[in-house]
Amino acid sequence: MKFLKLFLLLFVIQTQAQQGGMWIPSLLKGMNETEMKNLGMKMSVKEIYDVNQSSLKDAVPHFNGGCTSEVISPKGLILTNHHCGFSQIQSHSTVDHDYLTDGFWAYKMEDELPNKNLTVAFIVKIEDVTTSVLEGTASLTSESEKQKKIQENITALTNSLPKENWQENKIRTFYEGNQYMLFVTETFTDVRLVGAPPSSIGKFGSDTDNWVWPRHTGDFSLFRIYADKNNRPAAYSKDNVPYTPKHFLPISLDGVAEDDFTLVFGYPGKTNEYLPSVAIEQIVNELNPAKIEIRDKALKVADGFMRKDNAIKIQYASKYAKIANYWKKWIGETQGLKKSNAVAIKRESEKAFQQKITKAGKEKEYGTLLADFEKNYAEIAPYASARDYFTETVLLNTELLSVGYKLYQLEQVYKTKGEQSFTDRKNNLLTGQEAFYKDFNATVDEKVFEQLIELYAAKSPKQFLPQSLMNVNAKNLASEIYSKSKLKNHTGLKELLTGDTQTVLTNLNNDPGFLLVKELADKYSKEVTPKYDEINLKITALQRTYMKAQLELNKDSRIFPDANSTLRITYGKVKGYEPKDATLYTPITYLDGIMEKYIPGDYEFDVPSKLIDLYKTKDYGPYGENGKMPVNFIGTNHTTGGNSGSPAIDANGNLIGLNFDRVWEGTMSDIYYDPSICRNIMVDIRYVLFIMDKYAGAKNLISELKLVHPKKSKPLKKKNLK
Repeated sequence: MKFLKLFLLLFVIQTQAQQGGMWIPSLLKGMNETEMKNLGMKMSVKEIYDVNQSSLKDAVPHFNGGCTSEVISPKGLILTNHHCGFSQIQSHSTVDHDYLTDGFWAYKMEDELPNKNLTVAFIVKIEDVTTSVLEGTASLTSESEKQKKIQENITALTNSLPKENWQENKIRTFYEGNQYMLFVTETFTDVRLVGAPPSSIGKFGSDTDNWVWPRHTGDFSLFRIYADKNNRPAAYSKDNVPYTPKHFLPISLDGVAEDDFTLVFGYPGKTNEYLPSVAIEQIVNELNPAKIEIRDKALKVADGFMRKDNAIKIQYASKYAKIANYWKKWIGETQGLKKSNAVAIKRESEKAFQQKITKAGKEKEYGTLLADFEKNYAEIAPYASARDYFTETVLLNTELLSVGYKLYQLEQVYKTKGEQSFTDRKNNLLTGQEAFYKDFNATVDEKVFEQLIELYAAKSPKQFLPQSLMNVNAKNLASEIYSKSKLKNHTGLKELLTGDTQTVLTNLNNDPGFLLVKELADKYSKEVTPKYDEINLKITALQRTYMKAQLELNKDSRIFPDANSTLRITYGKVKGYEPKDATLYTPITYLDGIMEKYIPGDYEFDVPSKLIDLYKTKDYGPYGENGKMPVNFIGTNHTTGGNSGSPAIDANGNLIGLNFDRVWEGTMSDIYYDPSICRNIMVDIRYVLFIMDKYAGAKNLISELKLVHPKKSKPLKKKNLK
C-alpha cells in the first residue's frame, strides 16, 4: 500500500510539473502557475506579467525584431547575444578597427556607438480581441473572403483601439487563426553599442560547435537604450538620455545546479508543433535535404575564401553565420525527427484523434481532415520543392541574383503601379544597396553562383526550369554573367538605374544578370507561386480547422499556441541528457573546456592571450565556483529562433544566464518537442560578468548592476567585487 501511495504521489507531481510549451505570459494563472510552482518557482505569476505594476515583462524587450534582450540596469543597459548584435558590431568594424576580432568596450557613455535602424520594443499590455477580429466571418464560405474580412477587422482595430501617441497596436493570430491577441508596444530607435567581446569569445567554436553540446561560447553583447527627456522613444539625438526602465533584472552570483528551476522569457519566432504526419514526412524526406545541400555548397565556397583573406572574412562574417545557422539546424532537426520517430508517433496520435472524432459524433465537421491533408500535401510537393530551390538560390544565397530580383520587382512596379511608384522604388533601391555592396565580393559570389546554378538545374523540378538552364554549363554561364553584368558593383547598378524610366528599363533588359533573373522569376511567379498559394491556402484552412478540433476534443490537454514572434515564457530545469547509448552529458561547462579545445590561430578555436592568462592564474574574482569558471549550461526550456538573447531567470526572478542556442539532437523541437533530448543552451551570467570585469576591465558597467546572492539570502557587499 505504501508503494502504491508513493507511486501515485510521484505520478501526480510528475503530471503537475510538466515542461515544454511556449506560453502567453498574460494567461499563466491556473495550470501553468501550478506546473511552475511544482518545478520550484517561488515567484507569483503577477511578478512575471502585470499591466498595472512593474513585472518581468517590462525588462524583456524584443531586440531588432528577431532576437530578445533584457534590461540589466536602471540606466537602460541591455544584454543580448553576440550573434544578435553581430551585424551592428560588424558595421562599426574596419581592418584598422576590427571590433569583431578585438572586441569593443565603451568605458564612458559618450563612447557608446549609435546604430542605424536598430530597434528595441517593449510590451505594454496584452489583450484577447478574438471576437472583434472574427466579427462578420461566420457566414463566409470562401477562405479568401474570410481572410480578407479578418484583415479588414485587424486594420480597423489596430487604428481604433486605445494607446498613447508613442505606442503601437499590433494584433497577432494564435492557434492557426482560432484566437487573436492585441499587443500594445513601445519601440525605441536610439540604441547604442556598449560592449562586445572578441569573436574568439563571443563566437568561440563558431560553426563547428553551433547547435551542439558541450558548448563553451561567451555569446553576449551589450547595448543601451536612449530616450527623450520624458523617457519616451525618440530618434537618435545627442540630447537623448539613458532610458529609465520600469523593471530591470537583478543578477544572481550563486550560479546554477542540476534540477534548478529555469524560466526563459522571450520572442520565439516560429514553430509548427501541430503539423500532420504527412507534412513532417515531407520536411524530413524532401524539403530539408534540398535546402541543406544548397547551403552546404554556398558555405564551402565562402569558407574557402574567408580562411585565406581577412578582408573577405570581415565582409562575409555575418552573412556566413546566418547561412550556416539554419543549414546546421536543418541537419539536426532531420536527424532528431528520425531518432525520435516523430512521424510514427504523430500517425498513432492521428489514429486516436480520428477515434475521438467518431466518438464525439463530429464526422461531418472533422471526419475528412486527415485524408484532406494527405491529398493536399501530395499536390503541393513539387511546388514546395521549386519554391525552396528558387528562394535558396535566387533570393538568399547568390547575392548578384538577389539584387537582380529587386530590379525584377522594380520592373513589375512600373507595370502594375506606374511611373511615379517606379521612380520612388528606384531611388530607394539606389540608396539601400550602397551598404549591401560594401560587403559584396564578386569573386566569391561568382563561385557560389556556379555551384548553386548547377544544383538548381539538376535538382529543381524540371517542369519549372527555364529554357536557359536546360543542359547548362554552370561554369561558362557564371563567367558570362560576372564578366558582363553591371550588377556586380554599386557603380554598375547606378549606371543601370540612371536616366528616364524607359532608358532604365532598356538598360536592365540588356544586362545578362538581370535577364537571367527575369527568366527565373517569370517562370517561378507564373507557374509556381499561383498554384503553391492556392494549395497552401487550402492547407492553412485545414490547419485552422484541425487546431479547432484539437482544442475542442482535447480540452484537458496542454495545448500551447505555436510561436509567432510574440512574447512567451517557457519553463523547465537545468538538466543533462543522454543523446545516444553510453553517452551522458552533464549540464554545465567550464573554462577548462575552452582550453581543451584551444587551437592557436584557428578560425574557430583560437583563445585570446589575456583569457589564457586569467585561466592560468585562476583570477576569476567573485564569479568562479570552487576554483573553476562556469561558462555555459543547458536546460529543458522549449526555445527556438527568436529566443536568442532571452534571459534565463531563476525561481526568484533573478538573471542566471542568457539563452543562445539548442542542442543538435533537439532542434526538431520546432516541430516535435521531446523532453528527453530537447535542451536549450545558455551562457552562465557569471561568465558574462567575468569577461566584462576581469577580461575587459569594464568596471563602469559592473557598477550599474544589481548583483545578488539569492541562494545565500544575503545582499552582495560592494567590497566583494574588488
